[in-house]
Amino acid sequence: MTQKLSPTARRDKAARDKAFAMTPARKAKKAHAERLKRQNPKQSENKDYDHKDQRYESAAQNRGNDGKGTKSESNNNYKTN
Repeated sequence: MTQKLSPTARRDKAARDKAFAMTPARKAKKAHAERLKRQNPKQSENKDYDHKDQRYESAAQNRGNDGKGTKSESNNNYKTN
């Protein structure tokens, strides 16, 4: 379900999201998840890698810190190698 944003707000949000996705920490997490996905194609099927718990989880479970929200985990650094 998409947000109902004005064209200006949509452009601004896209720019913010892109800038966040291109930070070194996010790039490292994406690359790490892809490496693990290639190593374990069966185990990773339809799942996302959770860098906090170091295991595969459903996308719904991985989003939002396992139901606890994301405020408490901001600025944490997780292992990506």
